[in-house]
Amino acid sequence: MTILKTYARLWADDLDASLPLLRTLVDAEPDLRFAFGAIELAAIGDFLVIAGPAEERARYGHASATVIVDDLDAVVDEVTAEGGEVTTPEATSPTGRYVYVRHAGGAEIEYVEWMPELVDRIIGRAGVR
Repeated sequence: MTILKTYARLWADDLDASLPLLRTLVDAEPDLRFAFGAIELAAIGDFLVIAGPAEERARYGHASATVIVDDLDAVVDEVTAEGGEVTTPEATSPTGRYVYVRHAGGAEIEYVEWMPELVDRIIGRAGVR
């Protein structure tokens, strides 16, 4: 299992109002932008902006980071073997498969296995981190 990218989560009321400064700071356009239920997300640089009503954002606030991996099943196996637990079962989003897990030390992380075309487009050009 390889970690391909790690995003710091930024919580916002309005995605469009949040993006101009981030575009300037990272000198790039968002790699991804999509709606997921009542929230909107944009990945720009090493930030994942999660925007929408506070009560909707709160549904995802238990995770401290979003980590993109090449093998979601291997992550779950490793986390559980080390005493962690799955807190939100595997599901799908517009980007691929994801799961929320709590590590043995208490940190909760969203792990995502992107669809191959996203890995090629976003990670392939920047190299594995």
